[in-house]
Amino acid sequence: MKINLAKSAGFCFGVKRAIDIAYKTLACNKKVCMLGNIVHNEDVARKLEKAGIKKLQRLSCGKNKTFLIRAHGASLKITNRAGKLGYKIIDATCPMVKEIHKIARGAESLGRAVIVIGDKLHDEVQGIIGQLKKRAIVIESAEHIPWGRLKKIKKASVIVQSTQNSTKAVKIVGALKTRIKDLELFNTICRPTRLKQLEMENIPLENELMIIIGSKTSANTKRLYEISKSLNKSSYWVCSKKDLRTEWFKGVNSVGITAGASTPDDTTKEIIASIKKIT
Repeated sequence: MKINLAKSAGFCFGVKRAIDIAYKTLACNKKVCMLGNIVHNEDVARKLEKAGIKKLQRLSCGKNKTFLIRAHGASLKITNRAGKLGYKIIDATCPMVKEIHKIARGAESLGRAVIVIGDKLHDEVQGIIGQLKKRAIVIESAEHIPWGRLKKIKKASVIVQSTQNSTKAVKIVGALKTRIKDLELFNTICRPTRLKQLEMENIPLENELMIIIGSKTSANTKRLYEISKSLNKSSYWVCSKKDLRTEWFKGVNSVGITAGASTPDDTTKEIIASIKKIT
């Protein structure tokens, strides 16, 4: 059986950078904390907690403490509160996400309504809308566009969550153009996401079975799985080697594998080794 690993599988630049910053911060500061995980991957989070980073539910007194902003970014409210509480702030936000923040603030300063295409509860989206003074409109799908809230909008800027599905974003923008005369689009889907999704247009068709590796909390992994499943029904989303099932591989001659942007190479290697044992 052939195992074909996608060239784009695994960590993207923003994730690598954030993890590097986390370990460098730990090397220089004893009390380092975060709100949530540095990236959406449980293995990465466990290793960082074991190394000494504390995960908080809420911010308290920050004297002699360092607050690490995660790869997905944070709202101005959280950053400002951390500063007022006395935390030393280290920003590990992905540069692409920082650019999205800048675009959102710039659009608002010009008097334009800001529309974000993305998952409402995702950390990145919360960080984006948290840059603004006015309430942004978040659209998750073309089927759930809040037309009522868009009635009075004459000019708007559309920003896309960096890990969104490009086809889905284009569909939503097309619908918005029929109602909003002055609409500008900032295609802020990051390059690694686009490359991963582009590769996924072929791999599921070239293999009998697909394995997509990543955390269930990972938005970009979810997109890869959705694309794969639409092209190959024998597509499975796994977090670790424990999720693999022997029956999936019976009579299969080729397996395609990819991994989300926050999936460590070690996890992918372990899963490939387990597949080889199964077959």
